[in-house]
Amino acid sequence: MFLTHFVTSFIVSSVTIAFILLIRRLFSEQLSAKWQYNLWFLLIIALTLPFISKQLIHFKNHFNIFNVNLSNSVGDSSISATEVSRLDNVNWMQDFTISVHHLELNFLNVGLASIWIAGMLVMALLFLQAGVKIRNIKKTTTILNNRDIIHVFERCKDQLNISKPLIIGESPLAKSPMIFGLFKTYVVLPQYLDERMSIEDIKYIMMHELHHYKYKDIATNYLMIIYQILYWFNPLVWIAFKKMRTDREIACDLAVLTSLDEHCYADYGNAIINFADLASHSKEVTWVNQFNGPKEQIKKRIEKIASYKVESKWMKLKSISIFTLIAVFVVSQVPFVSAMATTNDRYVWNNERTLYEDLSDYFDGFDGSFVLYDMKASQYRIYNKDKSTLRISPNSTYKIYSALIGLESHVITNEHSTMKWNGTKYPYESWNTDQNLSSAIRNSVTWYFQKLDQGIPQETIKSYLEQMNYGNNDLSGGANYWLESSLKISPVEQVQLISALYKNQFGFEDKNIEIVKDSLSLERYDGSRLSGKTGTGNVNGKNINGWFIGYVENKDNTYFFATNIQNEDKSYGSKAAEITLSILRDKGIYKGNM
Repeated sequence: MFLTHFVTSFIVSSVTIAFILLIRRLFSEQLSAKWQYNLWFLLIIALTLPFISKQLIHFKNHFNIFNVNLSNSVGDSSISATEVSRLDNVNWMQDFTISVHHLELNFLNVGLASIWIAGMLVMALLFLQAGVKIRNIKKTTTILNNRDIIHVFERCKDQLNISKPLIIGESPLAKSPMIFGLFKTYVVLPQYLDERMSIEDIKYIMMHELHHYKYKDIATNYLMIIYQILYWFNPLVWIAFKKMRTDREIACDLAVLTSLDEHCYADYGNAIINFADLASHSKEVTWVNQFNGPKEQIKKRIEKIASYKVESKWMKLKSISIFTLIAVFVVSQVPFVSAMATTNDRYVWNNERTLYEDLSDYFDGFDGSFVLYDMKASQYRIYNKDKSTLRISPNSTYKIYSALIGLESHVITNEHSTMKWNGTKYPYESWNTDQNLSSAIRNSVTWYFQKLDQGIPQETIKSYLEQMNYGNNDLSGGANYWLESSLKISPVEQVQLISALYKNQFGFEDKNIEIVKDSLSLERYDGSRLSGKTGTGNVNGKNINGWFIGYVENKDNTYFFATNIQNEDKSYGSKAAEITLSILRDKGIYKGNM
């Protein structure tokens, strides 16, 4: 969801900037100019976090805690009927659902995404316009003919151990000495600068621009442009990058001073002042590193130069310690980003014994997936790999496990499971009466399972779900956490769970497992039994999510399946069941009447 991503990026960027600014203020005397500048690279890392694939930063353990290992053996079965028998569950193809009311966020997502994209386009055009100016400067740049300046330039390069060929020239459009070009680098001086400044002052200018090159500041410019486009909506990012540019110039000035004798410090500062007097105060140009800058920036640079002292080992140690502190803070935000990224969680599926099939003809008009597990062959067959691992609300299919938790926690038993109807009129007549576990599952009575949940502490429910490894195990959605809310599970996980339930790999009481299995029996045909549960997700009156999960027991094998369908309004559990039965029939697994 774009809204989640937007909020995440805004929070991470804002909190990181605020923390860096606070640390800079509190420890200004303990941080050298170089390390004050380096702090901003931690911001760039933080700005990257919301755009990193959640699989790379997700801490959740995706391994199956009960290590499902289905054997080839099949449980005992006394199925012998040769005709179709509907057993007791005569209503299993009927859709029982209640509508959940959610705030419609689609328009907000689309609106925010449109505004964000529009803002990025505007920013990109502005930066492109600045790039055109640089292109014009490049076009009007002519090679310098002043041999003295060229000689000074080469000496400065040698002093800084720069061997790559750089183009030095002058342009009538350049208002300040500057360096630009990631692959083909230009050092451009204003035209006739050699007539207005001494060779010594020009040497200092050269040293400043070459230090920008040495410390990869040209590449940093490109990064800042990218993130300013992405985060155009956050004013704190604009403030941070403005401070970063000032800190970069100061760090570059002090880097020049480290390469000069102490008696030259004042001369270097004077060179900055001399050029500032000659030229009008130029605006910052995003694509370049330039010698001159805004008046406020020049003032800060001169103050730092005037108070410059060689960095001591103790100062360096303190600076590194503070840098490490902020780095730890930035890394500590990874779990937050990961948690926000899991709003539409995805199950990590790596099973070599999986065949992917094209069953799209069965899903006409639906976005859906189908997962089948052949217990005897120990093999999965999956349609729609992407959707099969996407976690979505389980809706009424969760009632299988709600019943199991109720039995395991002894809130209900097979003999004592009746709950009184409170008189509320529901849209299904079968709901408007007292219910026991059998009737509640048969008629998918939502109020029964909501009441069952109320009798079990949420910590206990969560503990059981963790034991079963149920989806994202998120109960934060309140009383209706399993109805188009926080709890989510993928079709692959549905199949893993129903097969684990069948073999009781949860370690629960066998009698409770059998009670739940019996309640899932739907029909039998020619020696085969079909068991399962449908589920329909209705949001704001629209059926957007249909499930059918279960298993087929044949004479010599058992097959576990999960089908999920989604669209804007026609995704019924009964439709998911129709699709499933068609697939099972065509595969020769189950040929019961539809």
